[in-house]
Amino acid sequence: MRTNEEVAAHVGVTPHWITERTGVRNRYVAGRDQAASDLAAEAVRGALRSAGMVAGDLDLIVLATSTPDELGPSTACRLQALLGAERAVALDVSAACAGWLFATRVAVDWLRVDTDVRRAVVVGVEVYSRFLNLSDRATAVLFGDGAAATILGPVAPGSGFGHIGLGSDGRQAGDVLIPAGGSREPVDIESIDRGRHRIHMNGRAVRDFILDVFPKAAEDALKRSSLSVSEIDAVVAHQPNPVLLRQACKDAGFDPDRLIVVGDQVGNIGAASMPYGLAEAHADGRLCRGDHVLIVGFGAGLTWGSTVLTWDTDTLSLL
Repeated sequence: MRTNEEVAAHVGVTPHWITERTGVRNRYVAGRDQAASDLAAEAVRGALRSAGMVAGDLDLIVLATSTPDELGPSTACRLQALLGAERAVALDVSAACAGWLFATRVAVDWLRVDTDVRRAVVVGVEVYSRFLNLSDRATAVLFGDGAAATILGPVAPGSGFGHIGLGSDGRQAGDVLIPAGGSREPVDIESIDRGRHRIHMNGRAVRDFILDVFPKAAEDALKRSSLSVSEIDAVVAHQPNPVLLRQACKDAGFDPDRLIVVGDQVGNIGAASMPYGLAEAHADGRLCRGDHVLIVGFGAGLTWGSTVLTWDTDTLSLL
């Protein structure tokens, strides 16, 4: 675990400053021998136990990450091998912090049209610690490592996911990115010296984007679901930081008590934030059968999406 005391010593602020400005108190750091697929495997195993399933029951694995094990093959294939899920088709989805919702759309649509596919796992995972400049205040105070997974399968009529609306605006792709390491700018000595293999973020631009897109995405999901703000029992969103998230939720007209906050304990864990929030809400007994859960995601790209999930079960089996 990396505490505010540890982070503050590197970025030149006080622990109180970090808590007051971001709401983040702790973040986890993967072990030296752990890659994204290792964290994902642990998350999937936990979700399988919750659903009373084994890896051999899976037909589809969709993994969302912006910090893959390597550029190729897909981290989902690494995960498949670790799980022993030999029957499952495995693929990655890259949509940054909104990735789990994009991956869920892929899995939901796949399950609905292919009768041979009955069970899918959608996992979000990030190992941001490998890509942080610990002296960069804009990123070091926020990002952590983590993974979370959800099992998708058939549910009763009227339950499960409503329409999953997604959006992108590539014109602002430079607001959050890891500049070096791809085909445009391979990593070399010069790029490393310049820190181009680390996360770069325009904090002000990202903040403005989140405060703008959150209410619009929430409104779209409510309209498509024919629900009002008062009919939403819980709000699960990407966790850029708790302070900003609470502001965005308030601006969208939602009671802050309905917001599931996990970023204070784990920081910004990117594609894992939304499934982690769902898992925590489930574990805390905050989700009951028939509850309407508004899910809002947003991330680099820029990418965003939203949906309403009608909770159906005591496990994390959703569709």
